Amino acid sequence: MARVFVFPPNSLILHDLVERFGHEPLSLPKEVGKKVRDPEIDSPPMNVTPEDVKKGLKYAAVEVPSGVRGRLSLIGPLVEKADAAIIVEEVQDLAFGCMGCDRTNKFVTYLVRQRNIPVLELKYPEDEEEAKEFVREIKDFLESLEG
Repeated sequence: MARVFVFPPNSLILHDLVERFGHEPLSLPKEVGKKVRDPEIDSPPMNVTPEDVKKGLKYAAVEVPSGVRGRLSLIGPLVEKADAAIIVEEVQDLAFGCMGCDRTNKFVTYLVRQRNIPVLELKYPEDEEEAKEFVREIKDFLESLEG
């Protein structure tokens, strides 16, 4: 069983596909869930600990906006744990939001590519036929990780 980082890290579809093929998905909802349910954290919805700040500083300097460091404090360790990764590019509305979100996304894909692990990079499907091929390629990639 491989630990597979999925990008975008909040993709429930990728999370589900990785799980269905017997691997451990490394995704953001699981990490956020830990933060929300952790009894040690006193101030929801902030859910930030001094340890989180240190983790974020590992990936970005103190001058970088706190939102970027916060995202990296959750996503960076997932990338480091990954045995493989699936990156979907040209996802609609992925870059919607603040520049911090977009910069974080670009940096995360850079971190994944630097890891020297198996990476499947796909374009977001735009029709039914592309969607079928999309799932087929993910299936083949995940099955190749077993051997």
